[in-house]
Amino acid sequence: MGVDLDGPEPMYEQIADVIAARIADGTYPPRRRIPSEAGLCEEFGVARPTARSAIRLLVERGLVVTVRGKGSYVAEG
Repeated sequence: MGVDLDGPEPMYEQIADVIAARIADGTYPPRRRIPSEAGLCEEFGVARPTARSAIRLLVERGLVVTVRGKGSYVAEG
């Protein structure tokens, strides 16, 4: 599952969907970190605000929790 640069969905939504799929398939297990904003920028070729929006969307969906100064983690089941 990748991102579609020419698709109608905003990039941050597409990135959030990719990360959500990785959480669902166990690539990122509960209580483990997901990539940092910088890591998402590098992997998907986006700017930091886009990566930040993707993480915020995952938090809103209840899939991720963010710990100040530590990073973002997969929420427990």
